[in-house]
Amino acid sequence: MNRIAAPLIMLVVLVLIIVGGTFYQVDETEQVIVTQFGEPVRGPITTPGLKVKVPFIQTIRRFDKRVLEWDGLPGQIPTLDKQFIVVDTTARWRISDPLRFLQSVGDERSAQSRLDDLINSAARDVVSSHLLIQTVRTFAREMPPDEPDEGSSEQRAISGVKPDTAVLPTAKDVAPEERLGRDKLTELMVKRARANLPNLGIELIDVRIKSVNYARDVERQVYERMISERRRIAARFRSEGDGASAKIRGEKERELDRIRSEAYRKAQETIGKADAEAARIYAEAYGQDPEFYAFYQTLDAYKQTLQKNSSLLVTTGSDFYRYLKSVDGKLPQPMAKDGKP
Repeated sequence: MNRIAAPLIMLVVLVLIIVGGTFYQVDETEQVIVTQFGEPVRGPITTPGLKVKVPFIQTIRRFDKRVLEWDGLPGQIPTLDKQFIVVDTTARWRISDPLRFLQSVGDERSAQSRLDDLINSAARDVVSSHLLIQTVRTFAREMPPDEPDEGSSEQRAISGVKPDTAVLPTAKDVAPEERLGRDKLTELMVKRARANLPNLGIELIDVRIKSVNYARDVERQVYERMISERRRIAARFRSEGDGASAKIRGEKERELDRIRSEAYRKAQETIGKADAEAARIYAEAYGQDPEFYAFYQTLDAYKQTLQKNSSLLVTTGSDFYRYLKSVDGKLPQPMAKDGKP
């Protein structure tokens, strides 16, 4: 029994090995190249399903059919206006021709290395031939007439260029058709990098700039220039505001003086009219009964002068004292200038 089971088991194992080496499965995310002794024997297999090959002689090489990612290392690049910036780029690619990819590159690791050289070189060429402002902004636009252009002192301070550096090119020195934004620059990178990629069996889908930073040795100076420029603009706004405030305060004081003067004039006119009316009333009252008016005014004078604990020295013949000397309640006659009634 054992003598029969052992050969049977060996036969089953041999059949399984042969079947396992003959059939293979292709996933829908893969594309396969069949090689024999290291050389491709048939075109790429891109349709998913169960496939057949010669066991022990032929082998399969699997390649990803999906879009792959390339992420480069940040590199320092000088721009056309001599500003050193650190550009970090990324790209998306896929294997378009597995057979050529296998023959020229071999595997994805080698392809990443080749993409490093091609994309970094294209990015360096494009960035170094354009201005910093073109690398920073995302689209090309025409500057309004009242807006400072990229070559003005304000923009140069922001971009890290000294205002007196007139020898460096500005946006005005570049032809209008060459005033590109970041999107156009990435298209140029893709175009230059794609020139050598078809020979590798690689399709470059797009390239994007992840970040643009100044080099560390100039970053602090750029920030200082930006801060100084913002402070200068803020000081100008404060000065204009102080001037406007002083003008408003002056107009306010002038208006207040005008209002006070007009109010004082009207008050004096009213007071004058009231005094004139009072004088007229007093004159009419005095004209109706002068003696009673004199008596009333004298009593009022008594009330104001003869207070408690007060002393008054007058002569007996004083006109002020004559009403106090009346004993019969009759009003005395007015005294003449010689003191006689």
